[in-house]
Amino acid sequence: MDDHSDDIRRPLSPRIEVYAGSGRKQWPDDLKAQTLKDVKPEVMRRLVVPLTLRLDRLHLTLQEAFGWTNSHLFEFFAGEAHWGIPDPDNDYGHQPMDARKARLCDIVRETGAKTIHYLYDFGDSWDHVIKLEKWFDNTTTEGMPFLLEAAGRCPPEEVGGAPGYAEYLDAISDPAHPEHENMRRCGPERFDPNVIDRKALEAAVNALSDTWKPRRRATRTK
Repeated sequence: MDDHSDDIRRPLSPRIEVYAGSGRKQWPDDLKAQTLKDVKPEVMRRLVVPLTLRLDRLHLTLQEAFGWTNSHLFEFFAGEAHWGIPDPDNDYGHQPMDARKARLCDIVRETGAKTIHYLYDFGDSWDHVIKLEKWFDNTTTEGMPFLLEAAGRCPPEEVGGAPGYAEYLDAISDPAHPEHENMRRCGPERFDPNVIDRKALEAAVNALSDTWKPRRRATRTK
């Protein structure tokens, strides 16, 4: 991992088990969820995605699965390789490979990695650890991506990364906290880190599957 990666990473690491492949009936029932590193309560997502999924679409899948708002830049990285949206005006000291021209299988093939990082928002630096747990060959990709499991609500945007999120939770849970009213007004109404809208997350991920589904070509009538 290069120096830039070390600089931008933070302790907050949502760990996502991504099962690359398909065949819903083939998924084992006893897989244990990975938790959000150094943050309580846990934030975890399990997803099934095709190995051929483009990285820009994997980014959108993670945004919907977590409940982020897709308001910031992102990068995937494994070892010293980076994928994102190239920007000739960036001042981060490196230029990522184009995520729109790479697929999840490219990371596996080029780096041999089974664990990759997804960094969202270079200011707050939300570092998601993605574990490629299992994949199958010769299975349909119909209906993918889809959400298998979810726990914990993702932090609000612009909360200041892991340290800011910890302070935010302290403030909104303590009416005597000097920042209680300010934090409560700035964040989502009645924010509860333990409560998620599972159906809404599933629907958002399923909508991507419908959008990306190959369209059948209309046959011409003679």
